[in-house]
This record gives sequence, structure tokens and C-alpha cells, in this order.
Amino acid sequence: MPRTYTIAILSDIHYAGAAEQARGNSYELSGIRNPLLRTALKTYRNFVWVRNPLNQNHLLDEFLQEVGSADYVIGLGDYTCDSAFLGVSDEAACQSVRECLDKLRQRFGGRVLAVIGDHDLGKVSLLGDRGEMRLASWRRATEGLGLQPFWRLDLGNYALMGVASSLIAYSIFEPDMLPEERPAWQSLRAEHLNEIRRAFNALKPNQRVLLFCHDPTALSFLWREEAVRNKLPQIEQTIVGHLHSNLILWKSRLLAGMPRISFLGHSVKRFSTALRDARHWRPFKVRLCPALAGIELLKDGGYYTASLDREARQPVRFQFHRLPR
Repeated sequence: MPRTYTIAILSDIHYAGAAEQARGNSYELSGIRNPLLRTALKTYRNFVWVRNPLNQNHLLDEFLQEVGSADYVIGLGDYTCDSAFLGVSDEAACQSVRECLDKLRQRFGGRVLAVIGDHDLGKVSLLGDRGEMRLASWRRATEGLGLQPFWRLDLGNYALMGVASSLIAYSIFEPDMLPEERPAWQSLRAEHLNEIRRAFNALKPNQRVLLFCHDPTALSFLWREEAVRNKLPQIEQTIVGHLHSNLILWKSRLLAGMPRISFLGHSVKRFSTALRDARHWRPFKVRLCPALAGIELLKDGGYYTASLDREARQPVRFQFHRLPR
């Protein structure tokens, strides 16, 4: 058994297969009729977020060339661009996720551990009010694509756990769901939380936890769980994705505790509701893994490698590797 393990961590790959690429990079604008909103979103995409969201596949290839040998590879969700805003229930998005995961699994086999991202399940678009979080996406992700809602890997005195953030933060995403599907989502959430409670209750006193969660919004909900809250001192780091850039994480911490804003549309209401409880992120010791592409403004994308001492005699050492764009 090795004394140390090397773990590679990547997030928000947003891979686009041929069918998603055929929709073109303006797919998000097609649902917006107001010309001012179209211009605002296009400017935001071009200069702040990501200019060509469907043309990032080369970054995954660069990761695979650069990363070298790793004992385990952890994906933090959002393997598709979700260009139909329906998650992998959309055939094109499903093709993208399958190609993305196949590349990782062909290289690393069963050593790939992947959490589920919100785009993998579907979500309402930023301004266009298109899309839903579909139950069909959940079934396809878990049954067809091999994404596990919860997983645990014990490496010596470390317990690595992956959770499904969209399930945990159900109340935030409920407006994105079809009304007739909400009872099924509630049942899935209850089952998922029971699994998380059992895992935390089973921790030994000397074990440290590395928690992997796509969207940090879920952390305030985990904080409310007694089984998790009792073991917070054993969580060494929580590695999240979703935010794409440490600039966004910094702003999220700055805005923690803000009131909910309900009059500026669906997305602003969702963001502000999440940030209202963001003060509960702190005890989870959050570390953001940026998107492979980062954001257009800073071009700060890349991935992490982590060196883990199985005896936990020292904390995990993280090293960030920037991918040039």
C-alpha cells in the first residue's frame, strides 16, 4: 500500500460533443427577446465569463496530457455545456458527458470518481427562463452514465466523500423542477441525506475528511444536519466547483448574509437565497477548484493535484496547475 497518494481534481469541464457544438455559441441568446438583455448577456459572456463555451474540449485533452500519473482523479461536476438547459435528458448533452467521462475513464479506469453538477441535471437559463431540472436527467446520469450520488473512498486515515449538491439544496432548485416531479426529488433527497448521515456517523475519531461537492450552496444545508455538524472538526477541506473562479468565491464570501432579492428574476433570487446562508460555508474549510477554462476576465482556469499522506501526519498538500488559454 502506498504511503502517499496523488489525486488530480478538475471541475466544470463543460465538454461539448458534436451535437452540442452544432447549436453554436449563441445558444443562450436564442431564448431572450429583449435586445438590451441580449446585448448585456453577450457582453458578459465575451468579457467576463466564457466567450466560446462550446469550444473548450481541448482543455480536457491538455489536462490528460499534463497530469501524468495519478492514483485517483476526481471530477467535480458539470461535464456538459447543457445547451438545452435540460441536463443529460437532452441527447446532445448526454453525448457530451459520455465522451467526457469516457476520456477520463479510458485513461484512469475505475480510479475516476465523479460528483454530479447542476448542469448535468438541467437548470433554468440565466436570463431566458428556459429549461428545467429533469428527473430523466437524474436517472440517465446515475443509471446510464455511472455517476454516483454519494461515494466514499477510504485511504488510510482519510475518508474522501462525494455528494450531490443539487439534491441537498433541494429548496433552492425546487423552482427549476416540474411540479409533478417534485415528490420524487424529495424522496431522492431524503435517501441521499440518510446515506450522508450514516457515513458521518461511521467516521472513526482519528479519520480526516475531504469532502467533494459541486455547488457550495449545499453546505449550509449540510451544516443543519447534526451528524455532519458534529464531525465538522474532522473535515480538513471541502473542495467545490461551480463558481469557476476564485474571484467569484471571494465575492460570495463578501456577500454572505445578504437578504434574498425576489424582484429581479429567477436567477438573482436563487443566487441571493444561496448567499443569505453562505456564512455557514466557513466551518467546511472551502477550497475552490476553478473551471478548466476559468473565466474570460482573468483566464485563471486549471486543475489541482493533491498529495495525501495516508497516515494523516500532515495536511493534504494542494498544488494548482494553470492551463493557458
